[in-house]
Amino acid sequence: MKGLVIRNTGSWYLVKTDDGQLVECKIKGNFRLKDIKSTNPVAVGDRVTIILNKEGTAFISEIEERKNYIVRKSSNLSKQSHILAANLDQSMLVVTINYPETSTIFIDRFLASAEAYRVPVKLIFNKIDAYTEDELRYLDALMYLYNSIGYPCFKVSAKDNIGIDEVRADLVDKISLFSGHSGVGKSTLINTLLPGAGLKTAAISAAHNKGMHTTTFSEMFPVPGGGYLIDTPGIKGFGTFDMEVEEISHYFKEIFAASADCKYGNCTHRKEPGCAVRDAVENHTISESRYNSYLNMLEDKEEGKYRAAF
Repeated sequence: MKGLVIRNTGSWYLVKTDDGQLVECKIKGNFRLKDIKSTNPVAVGDRVTIILNKEGTAFISEIEERKNYIVRKSSNLSKQSHILAANLDQSMLVVTINYPETSTIFIDRFLASAEAYRVPVKLIFNKIDAYTEDELRYLDALMYLYNSIGYPCFKVSAKDNIGIDEVRADLVDKISLFSGHSGVGKSTLINTLLPGAGLKTAAISAAHNKGMHTTTFSEMFPVPGGGYLIDTPGIKGFGTFDMEVEEISHYFKEIFAASADCKYGNCTHRKEPGCAVRDAVENHTISESRYNSYLNMLEDKEEGKYRAAF
């Protein structure tokens, strides 16, 4: 029997079978022995084959090949990856300028990982009802930057229902992952987009300007008109996984494009002579924040903060 994994609560998976049944499943033990070096060898969005047992539960016996997935370094096991979701048409990264602040380094790490695994990303700038004029100007500048690179942006207030219709229309007939820091209003946004979702929400910690975790596992919700929205737990950091130093620039679209004019084919865009990327940064055709994010990822890799897959 075949189906779609729509929820992962740790050791149990909820599978919606092709004939519409909802079946609680576990993984057959030999999955642990195969070449899947992840804290969650089965992810929400996976197409699977299941074997029913007498108790009305089942074992997942096979995963179909994924068209893509989005992955980060596991927060508790640095040698392993954690797959956020699989078989995505797009990922929506929910961003806030403040309450809490989403840094450009975090945004760019997410974008680079999505590029590496062929997942298109759109940015949702939330909480526009809460910002000062200066913060709104900064938000507009970021939207201009990311739109110009090729990442479509939405400007919304889940609280005041501003910009929601545009996001909702973009979800139809697609499998969309929603991700972002805890506290960016992801659960409120999803409840506004899909009134039946009923996700828990929590206040921001005033002392630390950080969000509290309200989502504890990944789950798919059907979108009216077709498609699914995948909610994932809020993430504090985004350690990219299994990237070589020389590959990192490939996942920054504008840096990769400019690097074709570098004097040396193996240019790392730091100190080499004739570097077209550094020239572009100096001429403001590549954003300094994006270049700094690229350098930040290079430094992490060289300090061994990222472990290769094993």
